Amino acid sequence: MYVYLMKNIKPLHEEIIKDHVEYLKELKSQGRLVLCGPFTDYPGGMVVLLAEDLAEATSIAQADPFIASGCKSFEMRTLAEANEGNNYLLGE
Repeated sequence: MYVYLMKNIKPLHEEIIKDHVEYLKELKSQGRLVLCGPFTDYPGGMVVLLAEDLAEATSIAQADPFIASGCKSFEMRTLAEANEGNNYLLGE
């Protein structure tokens, strides 16, 4: 699982926001989008996604209209999901 954290660089306009939302909908239809949204206490947002590897996750982020337009920059992070099924990563 991967997270790209976005930081605002340039002001957003309605068209680029709509393009971003359509991109997120496409990721969701592909089963790649896990979670997304803007930060309420920081200028930016994040997208949590499923990808085969870091290279694919980075390509997905770079294709996001927010990133491709230069309106936002991003940092990619790898996330290990902790949950009941894996004993919150404590092992057996």
